[in-house]
Amino acid sequence: MLTAFARAFRTPDLRKKLLFTLSIVVVYRLGAHVPVPGIDYTVVNECIKDTKGNNSLFGLVNMFSGGALLQLTIFALGIMPYITASIILQLLTVVIPRLEALKKEGQAGTTKITQYTRYLTVALAVLQGTGLVATARSGSLFSNCTQASQIVPNQSIFTTITMV
Repeated sequence: MLTAFARAFRTPDLRKKLLFTLSIVVVYRLGAHVPVPGIDYTVVNECIKDTKGNNSLFGLVNMFSGGALLQLTIFALGIMPYITASIILQLLTVVIPRLEALKKEGQAGTTKITQYTRYLTVALAVLQGTGLVATARSGSLFSNCTQASQIVPNQSIFTTITMV
């Protein structure tokens, strides 16, 4: 197995792809540890400790985000908005005749549907980010935590937009 891995690094094109993939994983893992500006990270850590054994919906979603959601990091949403947008557009392809016609056009139609998926991803990311920030501001992100309402000390609109 190690010889196959070493052979893969000897091929220039494959090495380039492997290094790119590795660098993207490193960037994601770094972003999963950098907190969003505008939160009190010490309060977040206290609340995570207080609700460690609590099995909530946020705990389940946090598991899918690699632990980044409840720590309110810059990559907290991960790939979830893209997956949701992709599923929505695939379901809409069956319902909306224009999307179905685009799908049947071949490569050009698929490119257009991919573009729509990206636009919908940005919209869903803003929507989900706003929901996450609103949940954190209200203090209901962590149940059974007495300091949960102090996670976002500055309640200004500029801070909220920056967090989203």
